[in-house]
Amino acid sequence: MAVETGATTSWRNWAGTEAAVATEVVRPRDLDELSKAVAGAERTVRARGSGHSFTAVGAAHDRAIDLSGWTGVVATDGDLVTVRSGTTLHALNAELDHLGRAMTNLGDIDAQTIAGAISTGTHGTGAGFGGISTQVAALELVLADGSVVTCTPDERPDLFAAGRVGLGALGVISTVTLRTEPSFVLHAEERPEPVDDVLGALDDNCRDNDHFEFYWFPYGRNALTKRNNRLPAGSAPKPLSRTRQFVEYQLMENVAFGAVCRMGRAVRPLVRPLNRLSSAVLSARAYSDVSHRVFVTNRNVRFVESEYAVPRDSLPEVLGELRERVPRLADPVMFPVEIRMAAADDIWLSTAYERDSAYVAIHQFVGMPYQEYFALFESIAGAAGGRPHWGKMHSLDAAELRERYPRFDDFTALRASVDPGGKFLNPYLSRVLGA
Repeated sequence: MAVETGATTSWRNWAGTEAAVATEVVRPRDLDELSKAVAGAERTVRARGSGHSFTAVGAAHDRAIDLSGWTGVVATDGDLVTVRSGTTLHALNAELDHLGRAMTNLGDIDAQTIAGAISTGTHGTGAGFGGISTQVAALELVLADGSVVTCTPDERPDLFAAGRVGLGALGVISTVTLRTEPSFVLHAEERPEPVDDVLGALDDNCRDNDHFEFYWFPYGRNALTKRNNRLPAGSAPKPLSRTRQFVEYQLMENVAFGAVCRMGRAVRPLVRPLNRLSSAVLSARAYSDVSHRVFVTNRNVRFVESEYAVPRDSLPEVLGELRERVPRLADPVMFPVEIRMAAADDIWLSTAYERDSAYVAIHQFVGMPYQEYFALFESIAGAAGGRPHWGKMHSLDAAELRERYPRFDDFTALRASVDPGGKFLNPYLSRVLGA
């Protein structure tokens, strides 16, 4: 087991919103070393992911476990694929390609580790699809005393129901067994549409497409809609040309948009016209490709983000409030708002627990004021009973979260039973779990 101290103990997340310094970093090379790293921790211990959460859920202040060497697929059994917890979604998608398999649904970022993605409730879109955690068939966990346990719907079912979105509070995930499916091709259609038309046809769009989402520009008239639908088995991908991919995704969505954001940050009165311009110059495109290449987008422009899951039926009222009040904020908003859907599930701390959900994600360019905007959004989403994404910025504590999760007390009781000494806690978890 490699233990390192010094500069490597410093940690900062992708957005730069959170930082921590651990007393030591441990890099286990096998399960025995991982077990000893947990059991031997004198105070608290946290597994580091890729740092793509906007909260401090992954921050380690005592012993940090670096799982960057604990990666790769370790077993396959029909549609079941078992993968080590430090594997990023990007690497997992590549390995599944080689196996002729695919994840049923994904979010639009693939930098997260599989353990971090499920632990914080990462999701994609699609009214008939759940988040990534709903694809988990089994978990192997290292508990506070170093013991290794497996949980499934039949074996330690409560730990399974809680651990699929466990916030790293129950143990260190060592492997994840996923229920995959044969590789498939998605047809993607992206185009600008008047936002009023999008909202008017929202139910139809969610019903008629496998995966539907849209981006609303606060000062523009257009929304960018995205419809991804499965093609029949055996369909050949017809991706955009390499040149067009480079121009549209790299130059337009990253280089040009980043320049626009920096301009707006430097000269605040330009934000509203620049946002309207961004909405007006959106272009249409249609293509097809292997599923994960359609689900995932490359984002290099840095931002801060808050996201709430609200009951699906409340989305029109939530968006109506945002459309009315965001343009009146003192500090303008540079980024669009992203709206996605998900089906209800049975995972205790899932934001979609027992209700079909709409996800509303707001963003602001790094370095621009966001506090008033995020507070407004949180009040609007909260009035609808919204549940904050565990990896996105929010201000709620355990008392407030208990009112929004029917199994909250069950989760905290289970956490106390498997980790009575609070070995896996950090300040963020103590706030949101009341531990």
